[in-house]
Amino acid sequence: MHYRELLSPLTIRRLTLKNRIMSSAHAPGYTDGGLPNERYQAYHEEKAKGGLALTMFGGSSNVARDAGSIYGQIYIGSDDIIAPFRAFAARIHRHGAALMCQVSHMGRRTTWDAGDWFPTLAPSVVRDPAHHSVPRAMSAADIMRLTKAFGQAVRRCREGDLDGCELLATTHLLGQFLSPLSNRRTDAYGGSLRNRARFLLEVIEEARRQAGDDFIVGVRYAADEANEGGLSQEEGLEIARMIAATGQIDFLNVNGRYAGTAAGMAETYPGMAFPSAPYLLLARRVREASGLPTFQAARIADLPTANHAIAGGFLDMVGMTRPHIADPHIVAKLQRGEEARIRPCVGAGYCIDRGYVGRDALCLFNAATGRERTMPHVIARAPAARKIVVVGGGPAGLEAARVCGERGHRVVLFEAAARLGGQLVLAAAATWRRDMGAIVDWYARELERLGVRVALATFADAAAVLAEAPDAVLVATGGVPMQDMPEGGAELAATSWDVLAGHAAIGGRVLVYDETGSQSGLSTAEFIAAAGHEVELVTPDRHVGLAIGGQNFPVHLRELYAAKVALTPDRRLLGAKRSGNRLAVRLMNAYSRDIEERQVDALVTNYGTEPADGVFHALLPRSRNLGEFDLDALAEGKLDIPDSNPSGSFLLFRLGDAVASRNVHAAIYDALRICKDL
Repeated sequence: MHYRELLSPLTIRRLTLKNRIMSSAHAPGYTDGGLPNERYQAYHEEKAKGGLALTMFGGSSNVARDAGSIYGQIYIGSDDIIAPFRAFAARIHRHGAALMCQVSHMGRRTTWDAGDWFPTLAPSVVRDPAHHSVPRAMSAADIMRLTKAFGQAVRRCREGDLDGCELLATTHLLGQFLSPLSNRRTDAYGGSLRNRARFLLEVIEEARRQAGDDFIVGVRYAADEANEGGLSQEEGLEIARMIAATGQIDFLNVNGRYAGTAAGMAETYPGMAFPSAPYLLLARRVREASGLPTFQAARIADLPTANHAIAGGFLDMVGMTRPHIADPHIVAKLQRGEEARIRPCVGAGYCIDRGYVGRDALCLFNAATGRERTMPHVIARAPAARKIVVVGGGPAGLEAARVCGERGHRVVLFEAAARLGGQLVLAAAATWRRDMGAIVDWYARELERLGVRVALATFADAAAVLAEAPDAVLVATGGVPMQDMPEGGAELAATSWDVLAGHAAIGGRVLVYDETGSQSGLSTAEFIAAAGHEVELVTPDRHVGLAIGGQNFPVHLRELYAAKVALTPDRRLLGAKRSGNRLAVRLMNAYSRDIEERQVDALVTNYGTEPADGVFHALLPRSRNLGEFDLDALAEGKLDIPDSNPSGSFLLFRLGDAVASRNVHAAIYDALRICKDL
């Protein structure tokens, strides 16, 4: 049997998991008042429908009110959580999946001005490197109080009909005691590894007392913090032995790095800039040291890698968390013989980028994830087939063609370039972001399967569209690079598109000006520097990459510093003019308004895009709806189309950057929420 090991059952205590695939605990930011609401539950239920064995939830669920919630966490410090847990469990169990909750206190890894505005806690007064809180050192009374709070939280999980829970001991409070980076105590809870582990071991004892004998309790911890000079791997293995020696823990879930810093967080939850499954060997060492079932989720993005992790004795359960954000139906598709149809997780990190700044987690190219109440993962067939024309083969056009094809419509897609992908092609050209190309590859396979007619290298004007006698037209023509240099000189500058597409010969000393704060500008600077050129990256923002979240900005900064790119914030580009064989570029400090001049060999700009919407306006008078829809209805997931022009012959819509400069997710969401009801 294909993937025999991965699809084999696993029994822990009295629970038998139907396969070895799980989604690990995370905080998607969907809660309502600290409770897992309908949106939260529907998100996890979709994965249960999709066939995984275990979905963990409640990333850093708080056991006490002095752990301020900054990621929209669940609060399990009150019995009020029991009833919602029971409803949640019933919902997941009816699909044959198990449900567990992560239990934590954030310690110093939060802020004092969140929640109830209590000072943060930690073993010692050591400032948190990520959230910058300066904690107060915990007293013996605090330790006793929170030990009981952990136990009570575990009891609530059991009484809430969950199948188990996981004590979090990474960069949160329990892990802060373990790590020499945050524990400088000189009492019985500091100093030696045994002393630093004392709080965790006491919490384990109390958790088991409250859980009883038939409830599963595990521990998630960092087994190697050498990236930031914390716990050594040998200390991490010794912690595994200590936990196993209690006889009270059922599994270990292994983090591979210290995640307390921005760089460490990106390394712990690696994206496309990192190799596949980088911490499997560490997990196997923990498994061998402890003798306990061992879990891990760290860039195990595909089924062959997941099966290898089980077959090779590295893991007992494989966490495919971000892959299930990309496609919650991985197991179901595999069992139907549709492995090639699984939407891949490319490691773009959009989900973590958003979550790290307290926003709801979303997948870069699955707009249904997190919107299960209004957006379908499985597209329903339309009552009658229509002729649909899609103009543009970027992310919005690809999603529009896919969804319309799933609806059973007759679809033709016109793309002016010689290949599909639009701006995704440019993103994939940029050094470590090449995996973005897998998004285009997946769409191409899906369109071929659905019988979508794709016309490449075809510039579709209004006449070409009308010749298809369409019932609906989706204009997804994207945008074109903007230029905004008040003193002139735009004709002397190349754009980031020119550079990444290989249409501009750039060399010598290069100034890259980025006004978007997004990955495109930073990727362009990296791309040029990688070719051996001297680069200065200038932005009017207070730092480069202002719009990039916590998964990706550390990687960009790592690459920029390694390439010796000069980073210059707070400068606005005014203009450029020729100066002999070079360019004289004028910049203004955004705060002092002082003027500076640079002599460079080349200027590259990244201002974002303006709509390339000529065909939309040309078709507008012939459309039935004049390009309009009910905005309020669409916000609720419903397509309500006015009959504004009864003499028109087709429906007309604009999508993605053909409307306004945004990102890949916005473009795909535009297409999904319009086309699912066409």
